[in-house]
Amino acid sequence: MTTLDFSPLFRSTIGFDRLSRLVDTASRADAASAYPPYNIEKTGEDSYRLSMAVAGFAPSDLDVQVQENGLLITGKAQPETDASRYLYRGIARRAFERGFQLADTIKVVGASLDNGMLHVELVREIPEAMKPRTINITTGAQPQTIEQKAA
Repeated sequence: MTTLDFSPLFRSTIGFDRLSRLVDTASRADAASAYPPYNIEKTGEDSYRLSMAVAGFAPSDLDVQVQENGLLITGKAQPETDASRYLYRGIARRAFERGFQLADTIKVVGASLDNGMLHVELVREIPEAMKPRTINITTGAQPQTIEQKAA
């Protein structure tokens, strides 16, 4: 696999240092990460829903953790207590761990399990300091000087 050179991008941007790490992480995704299947949908202007197919898992078998800019969903199926003998077993209940990178402004607001689907609700919350603002331009004004006093 070829490596990507982001140096031209870094010449004209500020604060995107994590970009190369995110691309490295995404490029290392292997085939084992295809389980369980999931959807990401936009449910509103600033809201999203992650839906993951977790048939056979109880709420106590699933764990949803958020730390820093990551969302980690793990599933550990409990061993079956009955002595069922399957002729065919097509519903996988194997353990999994699925991670997602979240933008700085994305917050996880809840999770629910309904008919074998785990739904994680996400919202984009832009802090006031990050919202666009207009800077007034003055003319003919003297620049402010900061006086330093001797210690």
